[in-house]
Amino acid sequence: MDKIDYKILNILKEKGREKASDISKEIHLSVSAVLDRIKKMEESGIIKGYTVMVDTKALGNDVTALMEISLEHPRFHDSFTEMIIDHPNIVDCYYLTGDYDFVLKITCSSSDELERIHRTIKSMTGVSATRTHFVLKEIKNVYTAIPEEGKKTIHSKAAP
Repeated sequence: MDKIDYKILNILKEKGREKASDISKEIHLSVSAVLDRIKKMEESGIIKGYTVMVDTKALGNDVTALMEISLEHPRFHDSFTEMIIDHPNIVDCYYLTGDYDFVLKITCSSSDELERIHRTIKSMTGVSATRTHFVLKEIKNVYTAIPEEGKKTIHSKAAP
């Protein structure tokens, strides 16, 4: 990865549907070179896929909550994560260190729906405790962070 790759990534991060021809104009590189670089980043796994970011409120999901979960024992990890992966209202799940084992980001249409989701999670075998936080306002929501070129920790060469 070099400065040009980072420029391409940042453009795609902001405008995922940007045409290679427009990217080439912005970074002063041929269209074929831009396409080659994108393809290499896809093949190497740096670019994992493309997605659409939606306004959850516009879709009727007015409630966002963060729920911390503790499990009784690590043996419940797999069954818990399988349920979480399949649940359509759980949009993010992180395995943690500290007092709780997981934190979930949940979006839903109402506090009544959140209560139903909460009861479902609390009733799962192995769940010992939960703590739920209602999100009042979204301040920042960035799908991914791209390190500045030269400050990365992956794929970097060690100093001589």
